[in-house]
Formats: sequence, C-alpha cells, structure tokens
Amino acid sequence: MEIDARESEKSLSFCCLKIDNVFCVSRLTREGSGSLLLKAEKILGRDKIRNGFYGQEINITTYNLCRINMFLHDIGFDKFNIACEDTLIAPAHWDDEPFELIVSNPPYSIKWVGDDNPLLINDPRFAPAGVLAPKSKADLAFIMHSLSWLASNGTAAIVCFPGIMYRGGAEQKIRKYLIDNNFVDCIIQLPPNLFFGTSIATCIMVMKKNKADNKTLFIDAGNECIKVTNNNKLTPANIDRIVEIFTKREEIEHISHLASYDEVAENDYNLSVSTYVEAEDTREKIDIVKLNAEIKEIVAREQILRDEIDKIIAEIEVDA
Repeated sequence: MEIDARESEKSLSFCCLKIDNVFCVSRLTREGSGSLLLKAEKILGRDKIRNGFYGQEINITTYNLCRINMFLHDIGFDKFNIACEDTLIAPAHWDDEPFELIVSNPPYSIKWVGDDNPLLINDPRFAPAGVLAPKSKADLAFIMHSLSWLASNGTAAIVCFPGIMYRGGAEQKIRKYLIDNNFVDCIIQLPPNLFFGTSIATCIMVMKKNKADNKTLFIDAGNECIKVTNNNKLTPANIDRIVEIFTKREEIEHISHLASYDEVAENDYNLSVSTYVEAEDTREKIDIVKLNAEIKEIVAREQILRDEIDKIIAEIEVDA
C-alpha cells in the first residue's frame, strides 16, 4: 500500500475488487495505480475473483495508468470497470451489491466541497451521521463512503490519518455515530515512517456491521516493525503478531485493550489508541531508598574530608 502525500487535493482515487463479494478499495498514486487491488488478488487467488476490478479516479493521467496496470497484470478488459470522476461527489457503481471486504488507504486531510453543497447532507452515504466531514478534512467522508458499500456481514479496514481519531466538531459527531451504531471493531496504531511519502504514525480502522459485542479493540503496534534505512517495515512476523491479537481480541498490557461502549463514550468518543493503551515506561527505575543511603554516605565522607582539610589548614597557620 502506497500513500503519496503530494497527491492533488482533488484527486480522490479509489479502486475496487470484487472477490466472492469482496470489495477492495485502494488509493491510486502518481507513482503506482491499483497496487492494493493487485496485491489482494495475488493473496486471495485469481480464481476467487467473481466480477473483477472496480475503480474510480478523478485524475485523467492516473485513471489511464490504472487501466494500463490492469492490462499489464493480465486483467481482461471485461474484468475491470474504472470510472473517471470524483469519488465523494459523483460515486460510480451505485448498482453494485454490498461487499464483504473493503480495504482502503484514502488520501489524508484533503479539501472537499462539504457543506458548501447543501445536497450532500441528503446523500445516503453521509446522511446517517447527520453531519458532513469538514471541508478541509475529507477523511471521514471517505470512511462513510466505504461504510455505505459494506455488506451486513462485511469487514472494512481503512488506513487513517491519526487526527480523525481525536479531533472535535463534525468529526467527533461522525465518530459518535460510528460507535453508537457499533460499527467500529478495532483501531490499530501503526509505527511511523511506514508508508512512502509520509513519516507520520498512521492507524487502521476496522469496521463491521455484525459485531458479536459492543466493544472496541485498541492495539498499539507501534513497536511491531524493523528499521530499514530511514524507514520502518512490517515483517511477516510483525503482521502475524498483529493479526493474532486482532483475531483473539485479547488484553495485553501496554499493547491492547478491549474497551466497552461506556468507556469510549466517557472519553467523548476519542478513538486514539494512546487513550486506552498505556505505553510501557522504559525509563530506568531508581531505588529511592538506596539512592538516599548513597547520598548520606557521600555527605558523611565529604564531612570527614572537610575535617581533615581543616586540620591541615590549622597546622599550617600555627607554623606560619
């Protein structure tokens, strides 16, 4: 998954892959287009693809790059449908059925028309929350867009800018809608310097419509990585560790916490992992009693030395 921070503010790029009711959504960057879709196809197997690839891209150059990429990876013309339009304002593929899996890494905090368009509050994607994402930060608009296509038994995993987890105003109201309706299954904090083009520590929001409980799992995976030159990298072992914690929904000190609905509500619907998972204190522990005894010993020795010095000075004064 590549994230290009230099992407145009209006280039809202998404691609979709339907694999036995699977819908994978990927941002298309200028350096690469549709890579997440092709990765999903590689992992799940081409024989699992039922209706092919779906996508939407406002930038004509990236749109054509995506289509070329499909051909380069032997995706037949009848197996993909890429539209050239703004995802948030004029979404394509309205007639497609809901999807059981959505994977997305949308652009971070880009501008969009928001409430300057009074008709958008009636859009079936955004209307349930009762408020639109801020005009200067479309992140939660993308999340609501993905949620609207999610099947009742589906799962969505979306790479997010961390600010949307704690900012107030309209974003807090949308988070409240997501929590009140029990859509948020897990928040995973990722290490910094993980993705191309950005050094921030991103996170993943996992959403479901058929949760068995009303709890939200918070996972701090900030240390699950290895250093590669100036960047961090998730190894297969790191990924397996995160997936294991997610699957078991287990409480691990300093790593994960399963928060109840009431706990999240009491925190004003703040979904930052650091609010629920206390970071391990790696500072050296100091034994105060032992340290105080050492100080007393040093002071006592200092006094002995001072007395010896005074004796020497007294002898010198007598001889003088």
